[in-house]
Amino acid sequence: MNNKVFLTQTDTTIGFVSQNADKLTQIKQRPPHKYYIKAVNSLDTLKTFTRVPQKHKKRVRRAKKTTFIMPDGDSYRVIKDKHHLLLLDRLKWAYTTSANLSNEAYDESFARKMADVIIEPIQENRQASSIYRLGKKTLRKIR
Repeated sequence: MNNKVFLTQTDTTIGFVSQNADKLTQIKQRPPHKYYIKAVNSLDTLKTFTRVPQKHKKRVRRAKKTTFIMPDGDSYRVIKDKHHLLLLDRLKWAYTTSANLSNEAYDESFARKMADVIIEPIQENRQASSIYRLGKKTLRKIR
């Protein structure tokens, strides 16, 4: 299961979800040095990967559809959307990215062809997540 690429409605957009970053990079044809957002199913899972700076703990705990770049450079989003959690509760965590070629618009036939597993229903493409960079004391909005 951890090698498969899922096409699903995420909490924000229609996206590819997988625990295999190399496979996502190959599908999206994007430079290998670019990082993926790691979606986690709970704050407990988040704690296994990183430590949230004390000043930002309440913000991360309450945030919805928001990605946080931690001081170490890795980015995480705690998922609260029920549909997306059905998959993430089984995986605990996964890399997530939009279901399109890098810098291209969403193409449903491309997305369906590249996915190993398609999780229905797939609805409209929604707004991407907000992104904030967290420092030990600072907060900067990226998107």
